[in-house]
Amino acid sequence: MIKIVTLIGARPQIIKAAALSRAIRQQFSTRLKEVIVHTGQHYDENMSKVFIDQLAIPQPDYNLNVGSGSHGRQTARMLEGIEDILLNENPGYLLVYGDTNSTLAGALAAAKIHIPVVHVEAGLRSFNKHMPEEINRIACDHISTLLFTPTLAGLNNLQHEGFDTDYRGAYTADKPGVFHCGDVMYDNSLYFSQLSANHSTICNDHHLVSDAFILCTIHRDNNTDEPGKLEDLFATLIRVAESTGKKVVLPLHPRTANVLARNLSPALYQKVQQGSAITLLPPVSFFDMIELERHCSLVMTDSGGVQKEAYFFKKPVIILRNETEWVEIVEAGAGRVCGTRQDEIMAAVEAFTLNPPQIFPEIFGDGKAAEFICRTML
Repeated sequence: MIKIVTLIGARPQIIKAAALSRAIRQQFSTRLKEVIVHTGQHYDENMSKVFIDQLAIPQPDYNLNVGSGSHGRQTARMLEGIEDILLNENPGYLLVYGDTNSTLAGALAAAKIHIPVVHVEAGLRSFNKHMPEEINRIACDHISTLLFTPTLAGLNNLQHEGFDTDYRGAYTADKPGVFHCGDVMYDNSLYFSQLSANHSTICNDHHLVSDAFILCTIHRDNNTDEPGKLEDLFATLIRVAESTGKKVVLPLHPRTANVLARNLSPALYQKVQQGSAITLLPPVSFFDMIELERHCSLVMTDSGGVQKEAYFFKKPVIILRNETEWVEIVEAGAGRVCGTRQDEIMAAVEAFTLNPPQIFPEIFGDGKAAEFICRTML
Protein backbone atom coordinates (compact mmCIF):
# COMPACT_ATOMS: atom_id res chain seq x y z
CA MET A 1 0.00 0.00 0.00
CA ILE A 2 1.24 3.47 -0.89
CA LYS A 3 0.86 6.25 1.68
CA ILE A 4 -0.05 9.70 0.34
CA VAL A 5 0.07 12.90 2.36
CA THR A 6 -2.57 15.27 0.97
CA LEU A 7 -2.02 18.93 1.79
CA ILE A 8 -4.96 21.33 2.00
CA GLY A 9 -5.15 24.85 3.33
CA ALA A 10 -7.67 26.97 1.44
CA ARG A 11 -11.30 26.50 0.41
CA PRO A 12 -10.54 25.57 -3.23
CA GLN A 13 -8.07 22.90 -2.13
CA ILE A 14 -10.60 21.36 0.23
CA ILE A 15 -13.07 21.11 -2.65
CA LYS A 16 -10.48 19.57 -4.99
CA ALA A 17 -9.32 17.13 -2.32
CA ALA A 18 -12.88 15.82 -2.01
CA ALA A 19 -12.63 14.26 -5.47
CA LEU A 20 -9.38 12.44 -4.69
CA SER A 21 -10.55 11.32 -1.24
CA ARG A 22 -13.77 9.97 -2.75
CA ALA A 23 -11.88 8.06 -5.45
CA ILE A 24 -9.50 6.57 -2.88
CA ARG A 25 -12.37 5.59 -0.60
CA GLN A 26 -14.53 4.07 -3.34
CA GLN A 27 -11.96 2.46 -5.65
CA PHE A 28 -8.45 2.37 -4.19
CA SER A 29 -8.83 1.88 -0.43
CA THR A 30 -6.75 -1.32 -0.44
CA ARG A 31 -3.89 0.26 -2.41
CA LEU A 32 -3.69 3.89 -1.30
CA LYS A 33 -3.67 5.28 2.23
CA GLU A 34 -4.33 9.00 2.57
CA VAL A 35 -3.04 11.17 5.42
CA ILE A 36 -4.58 14.66 5.33
CA VAL A 37 -2.71 17.74 6.55
CA HIS A 38 -4.53 21.07 6.91
CA THR A 39 -2.20 24.04 7.10
CA GLY A 40 -4.90 26.32 8.52
CA GLN A 41 -4.33 28.92 5.79
CA HIS A 42 -8.12 29.37 5.69
CA TYR A 43 -9.02 29.19 9.36
CA ASP A 44 -12.49 30.75 9.23
CA GLU A 45 -15.05 28.00 10.00
CA ASN A 46 -17.21 28.98 7.03
CA MET A 47 -14.18 28.78 4.70
CA SER A 48 -12.83 25.49 6.03
CA LYS A 49 -14.67 23.24 8.51
CA VAL A 50 -18.05 23.59 6.79
CA PHE A 51 -16.52 22.45 3.50
CA ILE A 52 -14.77 19.46 5.07
CA ASP A 53 -18.02 18.38 6.72
CA GLN A 54 -20.26 18.91 3.68
CA LEU A 55 -17.94 17.27 1.18
CA ALA A 56 -17.43 14.20 3.38
CA ILE A 57 -13.65 14.58 3.45
CA PRO A 58 -12.03 12.65 6.31
CA GLN A 59 -11.12 14.95 9.16
CA PRO A 60 -7.50 16.10 8.86
CA ASP A 61 -4.92 13.99 10.65
CA TYR A 62 -2.90 17.14 11.31
CA ASN A 63 -3.77 20.84 11.49
CA LEU A 64 -0.93 23.36 11.59
CA ASN A 65 -3.28 26.26 12.49
CA VAL A 66 -1.03 28.70 10.66
CA GLY A 67 -3.67 31.37 10.09
CA SER A 68 -3.05 34.65 8.32
CA GLY A 69 0.15 36.66 8.01
CA SER A 70 2.55 38.01 5.43
CA HIS A 71 3.51 35.67 2.60
CA GLY A 72 6.95 35.03 4.03
CA ARG A 73 5.84 34.46 7.62
CA GLN A 74 2.92 32.25 6.62
CA THR A 75 4.98 30.14 4.21
CA ALA A 76 7.84 29.76 6.72
CA ARG A 77 5.52 28.48 9.44
CA MET A 78 4.01 25.99 7.01
CA LEU A 79 7.43 24.79 5.84
CA GLU A 80 8.52 24.00 9.36
CA GLY A 81 5.34 22.14 10.27
CA ILE A 82 5.03 20.21 7.01
CA GLU A 83 8.65 19.04 7.13
CA ASP A 84 8.15 17.58 10.62
CA ILE A 85 5.03 15.72 9.47
CA LEU A 86 6.70 14.34 6.34
CA LEU A 87 9.68 13.09 8.32
CA ASN A 88 7.28 11.39 10.73
CA GLU A 89 4.96 9.87 8.10
CA ASN A 90 7.54 9.11 5.38
CA PRO A 91 4.94 8.94 2.57
CA GLY A 92 5.39 7.73 -0.99
CA TYR A 93 4.01 11.03 -2.29
CA LEU A 94 3.04 14.50 -1.13
CA LEU A 95 -0.02 15.65 -3.07
CA VAL A 96 -0.66 19.39 -3.44
CA TYR A 97 -3.34 21.37 -5.25
CA GLY A 98 -3.36 24.64 -7.11
CA ASP A 99 -1.30 27.70 -6.31
CA THR A 100 -1.60 28.87 -2.71
CA ASN A 101 1.14 29.44 -0.14
CA SER A 102 0.23 26.00 1.23
CA THR A 103 1.02 24.52 -2.19
CA LEU A 104 4.43 26.19 -2.34
CA ALA A 105 5.37 25.34 1.23
CA GLY A 106 4.40 21.70 0.81
CA ALA A 107 6.26 21.29 -2.46
CA LEU A 108 9.43 22.88 -1.07
CA ALA A 109 9.35 20.85 2.14
CA ALA A 110 8.87 17.55 0.31
CA ALA A 111 11.32 18.17 -2.54
CA LYS A 112 14.15 19.05 -0.18
CA ILE A 113 13.84 15.72 1.65
CA HIS A 114 13.34 13.82 -1.62
CA ILE A 115 9.67 12.92 -1.24
CA PRO A 116 8.03 12.98 -4.70
CA VAL A 117 5.61 15.88 -5.17
CA VAL A 118 2.34 15.37 -7.05
CA HIS A 119 0.92 18.66 -8.35
CA VAL A 120 -2.77 18.60 -9.26
CA GLU A 121 -3.71 21.58 -11.46
CA ALA A 122 -0.25 21.96 -12.95
CA GLY A 123 0.70 24.08 -15.93
CA LEU A 124 -1.66 26.99 -15.42
CA ARG A 125 -0.21 30.40 -16.20
CA SER A 126 -1.56 33.93 -15.98
CA PHE A 127 1.83 35.30 -17.18
CA ASN A 128 1.66 37.89 -14.42
CA LYS A 129 4.29 37.42 -11.70
CA HIS A 130 2.81 40.25 -9.68
CA MET A 131 0.28 37.58 -8.62
CA PRO A 132 1.71 35.47 -5.76
CA GLU A 133 -0.28 32.54 -7.15
CA GLU A 134 1.73 32.67 -10.38
CA ILE A 135 5.01 32.41 -8.49
CA ASN A 136 3.66 29.55 -6.36
CA ARG A 137 2.43 27.50 -9.30
CA ILE A 138 5.60 27.94 -11.39
CA ALA A 139 7.88 27.01 -8.50
CA CYS A 140 5.74 24.01 -7.59
CA ASP A 141 5.67 22.69 -11.16
CA HIS A 142 9.44 22.80 -11.47
CA ILE A 143 10.08 20.68 -8.35
CA SER A 144 7.26 18.16 -8.86
CA THR A 145 7.64 14.55 -9.94
CA LEU A 146 4.10 14.03 -11.27
CA LEU A 147 2.23 16.94 -12.86
CA PHE A 148 -1.47 16.67 -13.69
CA THR A 149 -2.80 19.44 -15.90
CA PRO A 150 -6.55 20.01 -16.27
CA THR A 151 -6.43 21.54 -19.77
CA LEU A 152 -4.52 21.35 -23.03
CA ALA A 153 -3.43 24.96 -22.52
CA GLY A 154 -1.72 23.87 -19.30
CA LEU A 155 0.02 21.04 -21.16
CA ASN A 156 1.23 23.47 -23.83
CA ASN A 157 2.53 25.87 -21.17
CA LEU A 158 4.64 23.11 -19.66
CA GLN A 159 5.98 22.12 -23.08
CA HIS A 160 7.03 25.71 -23.68
CA GLU A 161 8.90 25.72 -20.36
CA GLY A 162 10.95 22.71 -21.37
CA PHE A 163 9.00 19.81 -19.88
CA ASP A 164 9.04 16.58 -21.92
CA THR A 165 5.32 15.93 -21.88
CA ASP A 166 5.73 12.66 -23.80
CA TYR A 167 8.23 11.10 -21.39
CA ARG A 168 7.07 7.80 -19.92
CA GLY A 169 9.70 6.15 -17.78
CA ALA A 170 10.99 6.21 -14.22
CA TYR A 171 9.69 9.54 -12.94
CA THR A 172 11.81 11.83 -10.79
CA ALA A 173 11.93 15.54 -10.07
CA ASP A 174 14.57 15.74 -12.81
CA LYS A 175 12.52 13.69 -15.29
CA PRO A 176 8.91 14.28 -14.24
CA GLY A 177 5.77 12.77 -15.68
CA VAL A 178 3.30 15.23 -17.19
CA PHE A 179 -0.30 14.17 -17.78
CA HIS A 180 -3.39 15.87 -19.20
CA CYS A 181 -6.14 14.44 -17.02
CA GLY A 182 -9.07 16.88 -16.89
CA ASP A 183 -10.21 18.88 -13.90
CA VAL A 184 -11.04 17.41 -10.48
CA MET A 185 -13.35 20.39 -9.92
CA TYR A 186 -15.43 19.13 -12.83
CA ASP A 187 -15.55 15.70 -11.15
CA ASN A 188 -16.99 17.38 -8.07
CA SER A 189 -19.46 19.58 -9.92
CA LEU A 190 -20.96 16.54 -11.65
CA TYR A 191 -21.09 14.58 -8.40
CA PHE A 192 -22.40 17.26 -6.07
CA SER A 193 -24.78 19.11 -8.40
CA GLN A 194 -27.24 16.28 -7.91
CA LEU A 195 -27.04 16.71 -4.13
CA SER A 196 -27.00 20.48 -3.77
CA ALA A 197 -30.71 20.98 -4.44
CA ASN A 198 -31.52 18.70 -1.51
CA HIS A 199 -28.98 20.27 0.85
CA SER A 200 -29.25 24.00 0.11
CA THR A 201 -32.08 26.43 0.79
CA ILE A 202 -30.09 29.57 0.00
CA CYS A 203 -32.23 30.72 -2.93
CA ASN A 204 -35.44 30.37 -0.94
CA ASP A 205 -33.87 31.93 2.14
CA HIS A 206 -32.94 35.08 0.21
CA HIS A 207 -35.91 35.10 -2.20
CA LEU A 208 -33.71 34.62 -5.23
CA VAL A 209 -35.51 33.77 -8.45
CA SER A 210 -33.73 31.69 -11.08
CA ASP A 211 -32.05 33.84 -13.78
CA ALA A 212 -33.12 37.03 -11.98
CA PHE A 213 -29.85 37.73 -10.13
CA ILE A 214 -26.13 38.07 -10.84
CA LEU A 215 -23.55 36.25 -8.72
CA CYS A 216 -20.33 38.05 -7.81
CA THR A 217 -17.24 37.12 -5.77
CA ILE A 218 -14.29 39.39 -4.97
CA HIS A 219 -11.36 38.24 -2.88
CA ARG A 220 -7.97 38.87 -4.52
CA ASP A 221 -5.77 41.23 -2.57
CA ASN A 222 -4.98 43.40 -5.59
CA ASN A 223 -8.71 44.17 -5.76
CA THR A 224 -9.63 44.28 -2.07
CA ASP A 225 -6.56 46.07 -0.71
CA GLU A 226 -6.45 48.90 -3.26
CA PRO A 227 -9.18 51.38 -2.28
CA GLY A 228 -9.47 52.82 -5.78
CA LYS A 229 -10.08 49.43 -7.36
CA LEU A 230 -12.53 48.33 -4.69
CA GLU A 231 -14.43 51.62 -5.04
CA ASP A 232 -14.62 51.15 -8.82
CA LEU A 233 -15.80 47.57 -8.48
CA PHE A 234 -18.62 48.28 -6.05
CA ALA A 235 -19.73 51.37 -7.95
CA THR A 236 -19.85 49.20 -11.06
CA LEU A 237 -21.85 46.48 -9.31
CA ILE A 238 -24.50 49.03 -8.38
CA ARG A 239 -24.57 50.27 -11.96
CA VAL A 240 -24.89 46.67 -13.23
CA ALA A 241 -27.85 46.06 -10.94
CA GLU A 242 -29.55 49.27 -12.00
CA SER A 243 -29.01 48.67 -15.73
CA THR A 244 -30.15 45.03 -15.74
CA GLY A 245 -32.87 45.20 -13.11
CA LYS A 246 -31.20 42.24 -11.39
CA LYS A 247 -29.73 42.33 -7.90
CA VAL A 248 -26.08 41.39 -7.43
CA VAL A 249 -25.55 38.64 -4.85
CA LEU A 250 -22.10 38.77 -3.28
CA PRO A 251 -20.92 36.19 -0.71
CA LEU A 252 -18.21 38.03 1.22
CA HIS A 253 -14.78 36.47 1.54
CA PRO A 254 -13.35 37.31 5.01
CA ARG A 255 -10.61 39.44 3.41
CA THR A 256 -13.20 41.53 1.57
CA ALA A 257 -15.45 41.83 4.61
CA ASN A 258 -12.55 43.07 6.72
CA VAL A 259 -11.65 45.97 4.41
CA LEU A 260 -15.04 47.01 3.06
CA ALA A 261 -15.72 49.83 5.51
CA ARG A 262 -12.12 51.06 5.40
CA ASN A 263 -11.53 50.97 1.64
CA LEU A 264 -14.87 52.24 0.33
CA SER A 265 -15.80 55.92 0.53
CA PRO A 266 -18.41 56.56 3.26
CA ALA A 267 -21.11 57.43 0.72
CA LEU A 268 -20.58 54.27 -1.34
CA TYR A 269 -20.26 52.07 1.75
CA GLN A 270 -23.61 53.37 3.02
CA LYS A 271 -25.19 52.75 -0.39
CA VAL A 272 -23.85 49.19 -0.46
CA GLN A 273 -25.07 48.46 3.06
CA GLN A 274 -28.48 50.07 2.81
CA GLY A 275 -29.37 49.86 -0.88
CA SER A 276 -31.21 47.09 -2.71
CA ALA A 277 -28.74 46.69 -5.58
CA ILE A 278 -26.29 44.40 -3.77
CA THR A 279 -27.12 41.56 -1.41
CA LEU A 280 -24.13 40.82 0.82
CA LEU A 281 -23.91 37.31 2.24
CA PRO A 282 -21.45 35.69 4.65
CA PRO A 283 -19.18 32.99 3.15
CA VAL A 284 -21.39 30.25 1.72
CA SER A 285 -21.03 26.48 1.77
CA PHE A 286 -20.13 24.45 -1.30
CA PHE A 287 -23.72 23.32 -1.80
CA ASP A 288 -24.97 26.89 -1.46
CA MET A 289 -22.38 28.08 -3.98
CA ILE A 290 -23.46 25.44 -6.47
CA GLU A 291 -27.08 26.53 -6.11
CA LEU A 292 -26.17 30.18 -6.62
CA GLU A 293 -24.15 29.27 -9.71
CA ARG A 294 -26.91 27.07 -11.10
CA HIS A 295 -29.62 29.70 -10.72
CA CYS A 296 -27.86 32.99 -11.50
CA SER A 297 -27.92 34.55 -14.95
CA LEU A 298 -24.30 35.75 -14.95
CA VAL A 299 -21.15 35.38 -12.85
CA MET A 300 -18.65 38.17 -12.07
CA THR A 301 -15.53 37.05 -10.24
CA ASP A 302 -11.80 37.40 -9.64
CA SER A 303 -11.61 33.74 -8.54
CA GLY A 304 -10.07 31.10 -10.77
CA GLY A 305 -12.24 28.33 -9.33
CA VAL A 306 -15.48 30.26 -9.71
CA GLN A 307 -14.63 30.99 -13.36
CA LYS A 308 -14.58 27.24 -13.96
CA GLU A 309 -17.69 26.54 -11.91
CA ALA A 310 -19.58 29.13 -13.96
CA TYR A 311 -18.50 27.29 -17.10
CA PHE A 312 -19.48 23.90 -15.67
CA PHE A 313 -23.00 25.23 -15.11
CA LYS A 314 -23.09 26.97 -18.50
CA LYS A 315 -23.11 30.54 -17.20
CA PRO A 316 -21.22 33.43 -18.82
CA VAL A 317 -18.50 34.90 -16.62
CA ILE A 318 -16.97 38.38 -16.39
CA ILE A 319 -13.42 38.08 -15.06
CA LEU A 320 -12.53 40.91 -12.66
CA ARG A 321 -8.81 40.56 -13.34
CA ASN A 322 -6.50 41.66 -16.13
CA GLU A 323 -5.68 38.09 -17.15
CA THR A 324 -6.88 34.53 -16.64
CA GLU A 325 -5.17 31.17 -16.50
CA TRP A 326 -8.38 29.62 -17.85
CA VAL A 327 -7.95 30.97 -21.36
CA GLU A 328 -10.19 28.26 -22.84
CA ILE A 329 -13.24 29.87 -21.23
CA VAL A 330 -12.52 33.15 -23.01
CA GLU A 331 -11.70 31.38 -26.28
CA ALA A 332 -15.03 29.54 -26.10
CA GLY A 333 -16.85 32.90 -25.89
CA ALA A 334 -18.13 32.17 -22.39
CA GLY A 335 -15.91 34.64 -20.54
CA ARG A 336 -14.51 38.16 -20.85
CA VAL A 337 -11.48 39.60 -19.08
CA CYS A 338 -12.42 43.09 -17.86
CA GLY A 339 -10.35 43.84 -14.77
CA THR A 340 -11.97 46.65 -12.75
CA ARG A 341 -12.66 48.86 -15.79
CA GLN A 342 -16.27 50.01 -15.50
CA ASP A 343 -16.90 50.60 -19.20
CA GLU A 344 -15.55 47.17 -20.18
CA ILE A 345 -17.57 45.46 -17.47
CA MET A 346 -20.76 47.22 -18.54
CA ALA A 347 -20.12 46.32 -22.20
CA ALA A 348 -19.62 42.67 -21.24
CA VAL A 349 -22.79 42.65 -19.14
CA GLU A 350 -24.77 44.06 -22.05
CA ALA A 351 -23.25 41.59 -24.53
CA PHE A 352 -23.92 38.54 -22.34
CA THR A 353 -27.43 39.75 -21.53
CA LEU A 354 -28.38 40.25 -25.19
CA ASN A 355 -26.46 37.28 -26.57
CA PRO A 356 -25.57 34.71 -23.90
CA PRO A 357 -23.22 31.90 -24.97
CA GLN A 358 -25.01 28.80 -26.22
CA ILE A 359 -22.12 26.37 -26.70
CA PHE A 360 -19.84 25.17 -23.90
CA PRO A 361 -17.26 22.72 -25.34
CA GLU A 362 -16.08 19.95 -23.00
CA ILE A 363 -12.64 21.36 -22.25
CA PHE A 364 -12.29 20.12 -18.66
CA GLY A 365 -12.29 16.36 -19.16
CA ASP A 366 -14.78 13.57 -18.61
CA GLY A 367 -15.41 13.87 -14.88
CA LYS A 368 -12.96 11.07 -13.99
CA ALA A 369 -9.78 13.05 -13.39
CA ALA A 370 -9.39 11.86 -9.78
CA GLU A 371 -9.56 8.23 -10.83
CA PHE A 372 -6.89 8.86 -13.48
CA ILE A 373 -4.60 10.55 -10.95
CA CYS A 374 -4.91 7.65 -8.49
CA ARG A 375 -4.17 5.06 -11.18
CA THR A 376 -1.16 7.03 -12.39
CA MET A 377 0.31 7.34 -8.87
CA LEU A 378 -0.05 3.58 -8.47
